[in-house]
Amino acid sequence: MRKKGEELTIEEAVGLIRRRDTVAFGFAVGQPVGMLSALAERDDFEQLDIYTGLLTAPYAWLDNPAVRVRSAFYGPIERASESLSCDLQFLAKGFRGLELMAQRMRPRVVLARTTPPDAQGWLNFGIHSGATFRPFREAASAPDRLAIAEVNRHMPHIEGLPDLGRNRIHVSEVDAWVRHDEEMMVLPEDEASREEKAIAHHVAERIDDGAVLQFGIGNVPNEIAKILAAGHRGGFGIHTEMINDGIMHLHNAAKVENRKGLYNGVSVATFALGSEKLYKWIDGNSDVRMLPVGAINDPALTGQLHRFVSVNAALSIDLLGQIAADHVGGRQYSGVGGHHAFVAGAGEAPEGKSFVCMKSTATVHGRTISTIVQRLPSNATVTTPRHLTQWVVTEHGAVDISALGDRDRAQALIDIAAPEFRGDLRKAL
Repeated sequence: MRKKGEELTIEEAVGLIRRRDTVAFGFAVGQPVGMLSALAERDDFEQLDIYTGLLTAPYAWLDNPAVRVRSAFYGPIERASESLSCDLQFLAKGFRGLELMAQRMRPRVVLARTTPPDAQGWLNFGIHSGATFRPFREAASAPDRLAIAEVNRHMPHIEGLPDLGRNRIHVSEVDAWVRHDEEMMVLPEDEASREEKAIAHHVAERIDDGAVLQFGIGNVPNEIAKILAAGHRGGFGIHTEMINDGIMHLHNAAKVENRKGLYNGVSVATFALGSEKLYKWIDGNSDVRMLPVGAINDPALTGQLHRFVSVNAALSIDLLGQIAADHVGGRQYSGVGGHHAFVAGAGEAPEGKSFVCMKSTATVHGRTISTIVQRLPSNATVTTPRHLTQWVVTEHGAVDISALGDRDRAQALIDIAAPEFRGDLRKAL
């Protein structure tokens, strides 16, 4: 029997995966890219089941018919890989649901990306606790399972909370660990479009002093944060799935106080994704804590936060208020993530507000279409149901439809649709 805490080569670690096996690992910045690249060197798999999301590279095993991939969040790699030989399918789970599923199904092998061991032997999960942290620790404690860490000196170090595992595991607890140093994936700050800036202003002017903020990914949340950082309001709290550059700007502008009633005194998230500047800022930052996704994306928790504000994107909405945020036009675009959980949580929070943001039009096959439609078509999927929808925002305005009857909410949504489509939408009533 191999002893715990042993450092292996990447090839030796990948060799521990059986010909027929089940492997799970995290999203994006939490992926052990060295081991994932080395998996392609194995040509003896009979059936390898992989559970993950938001792949960061077109790994060669995506063209292996013996590999079955279940991704809970599609990105460019998944969208481009659906035609390859492996069995790639979307896994319809929210981010918190993915953690619960992993704890129930107990994949035999769980992989994680961490910092190198410190002087006391602790591996820190850095900018990705996510749905991996708890399943990884459980796999490490089970004699019939494997927990393998890939340490990377570029991974920022971020503390957790004592009662939630402190975002770390001791090297003596893991089954094996390997070294692979590679720069972290970055998201450069793009200039927001005219429409995105208008959407951001509509949202920012409706955020009150002392609000507890949750931001999704994209230009709109970053633009909202810039507006708030430069404005007169403040005293904000941060309870978010993802820490982005915008949250760094709010901290640097002294706009964050974190008097939330839950996890007071620190900004909390379950992963971070942004620029190199963000990773330098967050490394060792005592104002930030990284927590498992179940301690973040839980409506029972966010419902306790006073003035909780959720800001997320969507692809389309119909006049009933049904939101398609991950699957439209017969194609999986992204994933459920925390969309449903945070919309629900903001609706339950005292003075909470949920903002679902989208441009009023989209271009499909060279044709401009309205993102506000009479009914979601059969080739779209509801991410968040109509009874949870609150504020809907386009570049043409913002409406709170949560207390409106069906005809009134339809009219309110038409009023923020692109002007050239409003007539047809009214005729459809």
